[in-house]
Amino acid sequence: ISFNPESDSKFEPGIQGNPTSLASGGPRGRTEAEWLSIHIQDHTAGRNPSQSTSLHYMSPYQLNAYALALTAVGEIIQHYDSDKMFPALGFGAKLPPDGRVSHEFPLNGNQENPSCCGIDGILEAYHHSLRTVQLYGPTNFAPVVTHVARNAAAVQDGSQYSVLLIITDGVISDMAQTKEAIVNAAKLPMSIIIIGVGQAEFDAMVELDGDDVRISSRGKLAERDIVQFVPFRDYVDRTGNHVLSMARLARDVLAEIPDQLVSYMKAQGIRPRSPPTATARSPPQSPARTPPASPLHTHI
Repeated sequence: ISFNPESDSKFEPGIQGNPTSLASGGPRGRTEAEWLSIHIQDHTAGRNPSQSTSLHYMSPYQLNAYALALTAVGEIIQHYDSDKMFPALGFGAKLPPDGRVSHEFPLNGNQENPSCCGIDGILEAYHHSLRTVQLYGPTNFAPVVTHVARNAAAVQDGSQYSVLLIITDGVISDMAQTKEAIVNAAKLPMSIIIIGVGQAEFDAMVELDGDDVRISSRGKLAERDIVQFVPFRDYVDRTGNHVLSMARLARDVLAEIPDQLVSYMKAQGIRPRSPPTATARSPPQSPARTPPASPLHTHI
């Protein structure tokens, strides 16, 4: 995402160029996408992932809709994370050994370190979770949003921006709490991407998107639009052009991120700056100090 540092307060959003950082108004003139949180909803009406009727069906021949959506978006957005280590969590399942229902559990089964290496690591952890947990409801989004918001709140100087990716079948059990969590998160440096899989109507997801009507909670409007929702079924190419359809999905999923990042910078009065440049006559200078990097969390 690039910005025009020559103008007083002119930001020019657009995904392009070197994807390892986002040029902006951070301490060194750039914003690190340090949190990419991936949450995968594991509840699909209790259907066993070994059955072909399940959206989580583990076919030996092709990826299911969850895995396809993750791959299409993740292969692009992973380049905006410096270490490509993604904490990936699931929600809506009973966990072994006692059958406890969880709305936030590590897909790799490691409570101490839920991070996965790249998209391949996330897919491996996702398939591991399908073999070890029991899909179960209810499905609560609020804990996921609150978790990422807590981390985003730790660094608000423009040097880091968080992205939460949720892949869901559209079932949500805590709509009021989720709207409140999003309203609270709207003032923080973060965005939320929701990809809907399956044939549900997704009315609740459209409401959370807030494109037509800004969401509110307890009489308080969200300060800005931070949610982008897209239904996966709209990108299934019946002609078989899988590569093109997944490219379209990734494009539309990420379409609002630049403007959302810019809206945060403007709201906080963070002005775009160029990175410091050295001249031949200038003595060597120590590099500008940047805050410690936080992991990029991707929640599926």
